[in-house]
Amino acid sequence: MSTWKEMSDEQLALLYADGNNKAFDVLLSRVQNKLFSYIFCMVKNEEMANDLFQETFIKAIMKLRDGKYKDNGKFLFWLTRIAHNVIIDQFRDMKNAHIVDAPKENDLGNLRGNAVVEADREKALVNEQVLKDVRQLMEALPDVQREVVYMRYYQDMSFKEIAKVTGVSINTSLGRMRYALINLRRLSREHHVELQFA
Repeated sequence: MSTWKEMSDEQLALLYADGNNKAFDVLLSRVQNKLFSYIFCMVKNEEMANDLFQETFIKAIMKLRDGKYKDNGKFLFWLTRIAHNVIIDQFRDMKNAHIVDAPKENDLGNLRGNAVVEADREKALVNEQVLKDVRQLMEALPDVQREVVYMRYYQDMSFKEIAKVTGVSINTSLGRMRYALINLRRLSREHHVELQFA
């Protein structure tokens, strides 16, 4: 039998669905940072992100136990779709409670993007600053544009995957990205931010 490290996320998910709790622990350790980063990027509130992260995993566990997960080679994608729906529900509940937006003092500072260039330290520092600037500029984007930028550049998802997760057409995803890039360029000019990697 394969060791835990050799098993795919999908294999671990199916093992957990069959009752192997160790498989779930391994799976959680693999995906928790990416999933939490996605949720935090969307809600910009650490406490809320923690709650939504827990709710996402509770829903995923229930679906796994009910046999509602099919191995299609995209476990993280499946999990991100659940998180997306949990976030949408949260925003609907907030809107109904007359809460309009998350606090502005939060930022995306805990996202990791340092693996861009490992050449020399100077280049790494320049690239680190560019990513920090992009994260700050992303704060000014509308939620749907920020979401597509995050999924594409920080989760390396295809536009087809983004469309499926967000429940829109591929053309809508591409359009959101186009407008996000236009807005990021405009914002970078307005704030004199250089968005070129070293």
